[in-house]
Amino acid sequence: MVGGGRRVRHRRLPDPRPTRSCRRLQAWPGYLAGHTWATLAEALAGFALAAASGLLLGAVLASSRLVAAALMPSLLAVAAVPKPSLAPVLQSMLGFGMTPRVVMVWAMCLFPITLAAHAGLSQTPAELAELARAMCASRLRTLRTIRLPAALPAVFVGLKQALPLAVIGAVVGELFGGTEGLGFVIATAGTDAALAFAAIVLLAAMTIALHSLAKHAETLLVPWIRHTTS
Repeated sequence: MVGGGRRVRHRRLPDPRPTRSCRRLQAWPGYLAGHTWATLAEALAGFALAAASGLLLGAVLASSRLVAAALMPSLLAVAAVPKPSLAPVLQSMLGFGMTPRVVMVWAMCLFPITLAAHAGLSQTPAELAELARAMCASRLRTLRTIRLPAALPAVFVGLKQALPLAVIGAVVGELFGGTEGLGFVIATAGTDAALAFAAIVLLAAMTIALHSLAKHAETLLVPWIRHTTS
């Protein structure tokens, strides 16, 4: 009560407790599931594009020291650009659909994959390289049968580093003018902190699941890694 008998109404603050976020997950499963699939599709599409182009670019860099010396400064300059600053440019060039967000994911993931592929392909064991030369194997056959298998452990390091960046890139694209995805949910949650936290929990779960799938793929494709590392 204040002077004059008037009752003061206090504004209720948002309740950010984890239990309320869990209730949001239960109350809006369809809404959150749809936006989760949108973010996952963007992350996987951009990651696949970055994996293909990163492996190719890494092979080009590893093919010659002169090529690496010429291209690496440009690659480092592109990697140093803050990726969120590209979001308005990508939207003005590519529109408000899924494409600019996929390109954002590709830009976030390209550098670590390229660097890992370059490192792996440049560190072929000397005895294997000598064996390929003794058998007069062509450069393409040497790359396919010796250098690429030897580089797979390093390549998977880059892929696993890039996966969280793929999710981050998708969310960044959705925060800047997106119309779907968990980043859009966070941007439009307003004072509903529980809904925003629920979207963050789903993003964390998505990243953990993708990393686990990458580790499983590494176990299948590079089974000898368990015997060469502690």
